[in-house]
Order: sequence, then C-alpha cells, then structure tokens
Amino acid sequence: MYSTKKAFALAGCALVITAATISARSFARAEAMPQPQQPAAQSATKQVLGAIQAINGNMITLKPDAGPGVNVVVQGAVRILRVAPGQTDLKNATPIQLADLQVGDRILVRGTPSPDGQSIVASTVIAMKRSDVEAKQQQEREDWQKRGTGGLVSAVDPASGTITISVAAAGGTRATAVHTTKDTIVRRYAPDSVQFDDAKPSSLTEVKLGDQLRARGARSADGSEFAAEEIVSGAFRNISGTISNLDAAANTLTVMDLASKKPVSVKISAQSQVLKLPPQIAQGIAFQMKGGARGAAPGGAAPSGNVAGERGAASESARQGGQENDQRGAGQGGYPRPGRAPADLQQALGRLPKASLADLQKGDAVMIVSTEGTASGGVTAITLLGGVEPILQASPSGAQAMTLSPWNIGGGGEEGGEANP
Repeated sequence: MYSTKKAFALAGCALVITAATISARSFARAEAMPQPQQPAAQSATKQVLGAIQAINGNMITLKPDAGPGVNVVVQGAVRILRVAPGQTDLKNATPIQLADLQVGDRILVRGTPSPDGQSIVASTVIAMKRSDVEAKQQQEREDWQKRGTGGLVSAVDPASGTITISVAAAGGTRATAVHTTKDTIVRRYAPDSVQFDDAKPSSLTEVKLGDQLRARGARSADGSEFAAEEIVSGAFRNISGTISNLDAAANTLTVMDLASKKPVSVKISAQSQVLKLPPQIAQGIAFQMKGGARGAAPGGAAPSGNVAGERGAASESARQGGQENDQRGAGQGGYPRPGRAPADLQQALGRLPKASLADLQKGDAVMIVSTEGTASGGVTAITLLGGVEPILQASPSGAQAMTLSPWNIGGGGEEGGEANP
C-alpha cells in the first residue's frame, strides 16, 4: 500500500502508506543481513534512515525519518549499494557511485557520528532510488484496486482467523468472510494518527466490532469469502455538530457533538482534508434524505424551479463525480476506507475543491471523520466537511444516518474499484 498526492479524502478508504514505509520495510530486512566486521575502534557506529535533501561534493544533507537533519560525509572507499523496494537481502544489490544518488532518494547510512551528532562519516550506504519507489507505489496501488475489499467489522473469530465485514453493494450491504493465515500481514492504525506509516503490526485480537477494515487478496466468485494476504484496521470517529470555537491560525476547532452532547477538540493536520458543500448540493441531498423523490417535491406537488435546480445540481454533481471516480480508479491518496454516506454526498465530495478553516466560522455545522482520539479527548481530523446545515437538519441524529468515510476518494463501491489502501 502506498500514498499519493492526497493523503485523505473522503469516499473510499483512509489509511496511508508513504514511500518511507516501503523503504523502511526493505531497509529493515537489509539491516538484518550480516554486515562486514568493524574494527574495534569503529564499534560505536550509528545508522540513519531518511531522504536526501541535497548533495554537495561528497557531503549529503539527509532528512532522517526521525530526529533532526544530519550531514553525511561519503569518502572514496565507502561502499554504496542500490536495492529495489521489497528486496529482502543484499544478494541482488547493485554497487553504484556517489554521482548516481539524487535528491529524493532514500538511503540507510551506517558510520561514525561526530561528537556533536550533527554529521556522520559513512562506512556503508544502502540506497533506494526515488524512481524505483514511485514505480513500486504505482504497482501496489493497482494491486489494491484490483484485489482489495473493505467494510465494517461485524464479527471476529481469532480461533479460525476469520473476520466478517459488511461490504457496500448494490441495494445495500453484503457479508464477506475475510480469512487470514499465519502469513497474513496484519496492521492497525494508531489512535491519534491518520498516517499509515504509524500503523503498527497487530493481530486479530485487536480487531473490534465496528472497526473499519480493508484487505488485499483473492475474492471468491460470489464475493462471500476473501483470502487475505494483508489487512489493516482502525477505529475512527464520526462527529457531527456545530463549531463552538475556531482558531484558524492554530488549525484547531471545538465542535459540540450532536451524538454525545459534549465538546470535542479537533486538530487539523497537514494530512487532513477540509471541504465545504455548496448550498444547492447540500439542500438537494437533504431533500432526498427526507424522502423526496428525484423530480418530485414533497407531497407529490410539482417542485419549484429553485428546488428542482438544487436537486438537479446535486444529482448532476453526483453523476459526474461517480463517472470521474470510475475513470480514475479508487483511492487517489492510497488509503483504505470502508463506511458509506448516501451516494449523492459520497460521490459529490470527489468534485469539491479544497477549503480551509478560514472558510468556516463559529456556529457553522460540520461533519468530521477523525482518528479514534487520545485519552485527553482530542482528535485529528481525517476529513472535515462544512456547509452541511441542511443535511444535519434532515438528520437530527447526526452520525447515525449520515457518516463520512475515513478512506480516500474512490469509486462507488467495491466493484467500482474502491480498493486502494
């Protein structure tokens, strides 16, 4: 699974894998390989994993995945090896030169750190080219689109290794039994992160009823069973309510949740997506939620031009959004996502331009899909949708009748290609 330009969107699946993930996995395997014996004087070596920010002569400026930047000195005798994403050992590693490295490449450096820790004299450099990572990402995205499924967890049987999920399908939902083996990769999202990179190795015992789950593997002919090679699960929250406090500069807001009747502190991160529905689309969706049929006003009366126009705009946006999603495939941000809002809303979201907290104000109604949250009660938004006043008026119970999905913008369902992790 891998991420793309949009880390979170709203209609397919919400879990992200960045280039760092594939690199970290491959490098971790490489680290386990036997290394040349080091002289006693060099036993206090250090290793750093990160992306190249600049190259100046024999000096590499490295941005580690954790910690501050560091300068890497690459002297003439240093061994530099190129490995492919997913490679499990160094048998097929290719020797390259310093001149072959480029900005954006990821490297694992072993060497002797300076006393101040700001630089390291490299003894070995294992490189993964940015172009190789991007090619692998594309391959993974296509595989998740072709061989992925997802839904809400309705039953878990750790003894048999089976998880039952409710999968969105034409006319409602259907149950799919996801079978796992000892070789199935199982991961789970962190409670306070929307990054797949922060997902940890997990087990079926951590999967709970109501969780959202995506799996990649082989589907049976009738879709009732699924042999999983990899699954990722998470607990996400749907929050609907009005903004009681907003600090656009600090990227935070407080929402009075309709369900709990309590304030919730929400943080907007760089990966969060902020959208706002135009009034005519929100009103058209609300009308349908109240039971209005397309082309007819409540009570059988002919609709006014204004209402008809609003419904038409919502329907057309949904239709075009669905076509666009079918054409580009599901999961533009590389995250899995189950849950579903009504089709018009879920599809229309794919066509909305980005917004920001500056486009909202105190008293506005919003719908949010967020991380599970921490013990302190704060959550990080995966997607925040404004302009939903008519929708919440049509559905006073808030999240019960209308929920957003934590996964990325995708097609209209499993068969529509919604499969990207």
